[in-house]
Amino acid sequence: MSTAPETDSTDGVLAEQLLRLTRRLHRIQKRHLEPLGITPAQSRLLRLVSYAEGDRPPRMADLAARLEVVPRAVTTLVDGLEAAGCVRRAPDPANRRVIRIELTDTGRETLRRLRSARTDAAEEILAPLTAEQRDQLGGLLDALTDAPRGRDC
Repeated sequence: MSTAPETDSTDGVLAEQLLRLTRRLHRIQKRHLEPLGITPAQSRLLRLVSYAEGDRPPRMADLAARLEVVPRAVTTLVDGLEAAGCVRRAPDPANRRVIRIELTDTGRETLRRLRSARTDAAEEILAPLTAEQRDQLGGLLDALTDAPRGRDC
């Protein structure tokens, strides 16, 4: 006797729950970022620029690769963040044809406020869970995010 249909049903329910949670996470994060005048995609790019700050500022191509998007999408994100004064385009001193993206003081302040908004969003999302449930969820999420990659679609 096979249990495949039951497993398929359970996996289907889990997949739907994960999709619903992802949409909820996005809505809550977006609501918490709105007062900062920044989108979730811009916040991710801003964090990437910040992480690279210790080395050399990243190139647009580096950001596109890390975000797994086409370079044009990064251009749009950088344009918005540059208009807000959070980043600036700067020529690479070693190769002036290369443009690097640097964080500004306004960008650093926005990042500080962004971290606070993300903490508030996380607290809202995790509010129904006890400390023990949060620990369990963290372990489960680690197992899922650290799992070997299968075939990508």
